[in-house]
Amino acid sequence: MKTLFRLILIACMALPFAACKKAEAPKVEKPPVAMPANPADKQGWQDYMGDVINRNMQGVNNQLFAYLLPAESAADFQDQYDRMLEKAKSDVARGIIAGNLLAYGGPSSGKTADLVVESFKAVQPGTMKGVKVLFIGSAADNERVKAAVEPAGVTYVFVEAK
Repeated sequence: MKTLFRLILIACMALPFAACKKAEAPKVEKPPVAMPANPADKQGWQDYMGDVINRNMQGVNNQLFAYLLPAESAADFQDQYDRMLEKAKSDVARGIIAGNLLAYGGPSSGKTADLVVESFKAVQPGTMKGVKVLFIGSAADNERVKAAVEPAGVTYVFVEAK
């Protein structure tokens, strides 16, 4: 009987502490990172693209493939573009599985769109269901990229660079 009484007493003493729940601090959402004004600002573009990618990660539970083109004014732009195009083509040809994200962006929306279109030329229709493609560029290039990637069965997301 003493044991039962003690257990009830301990439960009564613990009850106020269990019922007292601290208020959680409200989550503060960071403001979006602004697009760099200078196309040659490499770190600014990395920060901007990283922020846009993080805001569009819903449904992505596997790997991220990010392709950030440098400014066209870079001395070795064509070499970098060619290497990135080969990598993008290789990644897509290998096969991207559901839950992955392919993100494309850079200071030159037109060249970025070219990269996406070229890398998806050999993809068979319906072979990339469940893959998310994020294009960060100008509205003028949106339809061209959308037409190139949607036959593959991807979920296409366009974010206007601004």
